[in-house]
Amino acid sequence: MKERRDLSDLVRTEIRDGIGWVTLDNPPVNATSTAVRAELLEAVGKVQRCELAVLSCAGKTFVAGGDMSEFDAPPQEPHLPDVTTALENSATPFVALMHGNVLGGGFEIAMACAFRVARPGTRFGLPEVNVGLIPGAGGTQRAPRLLGWEMAFQMACLGKTFTAEALFAAGAIDLVADNPEATIAQFKGHTPERVSERAIAPIPPSEIARFKAQAREFAKGRAAPLHNLTALTWASQPFAEAQPKERALHLELRKSEESIALRHIFFAERAVTRPATLQGIAPHDLAHIAIIGGGLMGSGIAAASLIAGYKVTLIERDRQAADAARATVTKLLQGALDRGKITRSAFDAQIDALTTTDTYEAATDADLAIEAVFEDLDAKRAVFAALTRVVGPQTLLATNTSYLDPNAIFAGIDKPERCLGIHFFSPAHIMKLVEVVKADHTGDHALATAFAFAGKLRKTPVLAGVFDGFIGNRILSAYRRAAEYMLADGALPQQIDAAMRAFGMAMGPFEAQDMAGLQIAQANRQRQDATRNPDERYVTISDKLCDMGRFGRRAGAGWYAYPDGAKTGQPDPLVDELIAAYRHENGLTPCSFSETDIQTQLLAAMANEGARIVDEGIAENAAAVDVVKTSGYGFPRWRGGPMHWAETIGMSEVRSALDALEAASPGSWQRAKAFQNGHN
Repeated sequence: MKERRDLSDLVRTEIRDGIGWVTLDNPPVNATSTAVRAELLEAVGKVQRCELAVLSCAGKTFVAGGDMSEFDAPPQEPHLPDVTTALENSATPFVALMHGNVLGGGFEIAMACAFRVARPGTRFGLPEVNVGLIPGAGGTQRAPRLLGWEMAFQMACLGKTFTAEALFAAGAIDLVADNPEATIAQFKGHTPERVSERAIAPIPPSEIARFKAQAREFAKGRAAPLHNLTALTWASQPFAEAQPKERALHLELRKSEESIALRHIFFAERAVTRPATLQGIAPHDLAHIAIIGGGLMGSGIAAASLIAGYKVTLIERDRQAADAARATVTKLLQGALDRGKITRSAFDAQIDALTTTDTYEAATDADLAIEAVFEDLDAKRAVFAALTRVVGPQTLLATNTSYLDPNAIFAGIDKPERCLGIHFFSPAHIMKLVEVVKADHTGDHALATAFAFAGKLRKTPVLAGVFDGFIGNRILSAYRRAAEYMLADGALPQQIDAAMRAFGMAMGPFEAQDMAGLQIAQANRQRQDATRNPDERYVTISDKLCDMGRFGRRAGAGWYAYPDGAKTGQPDPLVDELIAAYRHENGLTPCSFSETDIQTQLLAAMANEGARIVDEGIAENAAAVDVVKTSGYGFPRWRGGPMHWAETIGMSEVRSALDALEAASPGSWQRAKAFQNGHN
């Protein structure tokens, strides 16, 4: 017997030899939308006369989560707990036949089935914590019963995923097989104990304390990891009592600022990788990447490119530097091997695909050449002059500049439509953000290729126009400037840094300067001296620190002292004296700043600069700004980025903060359209 299939169906049901085959087909990730839930519930009813039912998914993966686009609306029936309950209570036992990723609601569905079979390498997890939520269909209640407390904790509270092999070893799945369809018949005639009815010993108090400590460390200010831990502890109660509590908390957290912000970033990251201007533009194929400059940045780009499967040629100024670059790349790849990110065979293949040399001729057949030398216009122009003598006119040319104008770098280059910026962030083999910079003559195919290249490197590319600092560093400059104004007017570095860490920043502005090196910001200020608005306030404290050789952590002193090579800075009375002297020399009477004052004014400066960037077309939209700051600059994802923060706090609050900034530093700020007083 074979039921007629409607090609528009999201869930197909076929009955063959007494087995019901239920196939979910909702590309790309088989998310459990309202329509899918309704059809899956209907399918459970269709197989009730079968000996066994098999639940599988079409495409590259099993169910990899819920449809988060529905989370802002009221929940629609049937709810996912209705589906998992129907699967678990089905008189016909269900076998979950899994491949790809089994995540969130997908794993909740699998745990409700009587049996679980997976292809090798299938990955399992409960990643709701990463979007500020807890599972809502029994995930925190069934997981401890099926996996044990430790693995359930790591999944639900820390967002970790595990392979099918690990779950099999834990007794959580019944079989790992290359051809799982062929194994199904062995489950006929068996009805195991329902997962929700399995007995589980309570977590010992010592384990709860350990879990809490790990969850707090992972959370970094977020609430969701601890909410997940609370929900897990309910698994010691009867399922019928605990699961409704889990569902209620899940629905409550959907409305939390944390979850809304994290979902905003989730969708923003996916949107920025497909800019409207590149829709329908096909990228060029790339096989060979040439990188000029083998320092930390160039070596990081090389390592990321090798891991992505490209052939890489790394060019340095002499043989000694080329050998040093090879050693650096090898060390980075060895680190990936040690962390289990790549296999030994992949490591060996990547080393074989790397050429380090001191001659440009090795780049002759490169498809993409990336310049990664130091921030000097003449040095970068010299690189491209040498490159264009050896590469063909089809080779894409990219500069990794952080601040310089790509139009000036590429001036006079033949076929300028192949020239663009690809701005990586250090360390380039780890950091996800890439700003893809469109110069005046950059062609769409070059941009599309850069986006595809970044995607293959598993980076998050964001389209940017040409302006000093592009998107991220331009906002960083405004943020630092506002912080230094505040310093001059009465705050101290440690007070400002503590306030921004309390907000959720990875570091405060002065700690970050010490880590990067104060000389970098000073060089940018000096480069801007000729074009700076004479009415703009300029605080010289940072320049004085540089004059004293206090360049930051590597120098042993900057805004903070680093005795005996310490990595964590200590407040330095000498800096306090320097700040006090600056105030005295400039006739400034110190005022006090609360933690809220510091946070609101500095964040308003960031949001205002971000909005100006959108006004000027340097960023495609506000979401792109948020992705840049959360992916590359330590802005907490759970705050959603500076533009989302501004929207959350409200325009009147942002305008009031900008009023305070302008009153303290007249003539130093230009407001974006959205934040102008009287603007709706």
